[in-house]
Amino acid sequence: MSLSQESAEMIGLKAVAWLASNDELLPVFMGSTGATEDNFRAGLEDPDFQGSVLDFLMMDDAWVVAFCDENGLAYDQLMMARHALPGGGQVHWT
Repeated sequence: MSLSQESAEMIGLKAVAWLASNDELLPVFMGSTGATEDNFRAGLEDPDFQGSVLDFLMMDDAWVVAFCDENGLAYDQLMMARHALPGGGQVHWT
């Protein structure tokens, strides 16, 4: 099953909002990406930026669980949303 672009962007926007409200995790994201507050604000509705936030959240299962639980999403929804956003295509090495 896959998500529509619109559904993926909605999850991406929720992820950006969730990250922005997380006082512990937001500085980690900002420090690891080099993003500024202006970059963050400018990227709110940018599918590329949303994809980068989803990539970041998927680095830790605890972050995935916390985000999905708070937003009533199945845990695989982040990966499906990421695949539907720009740059999210799966790489097949074989």
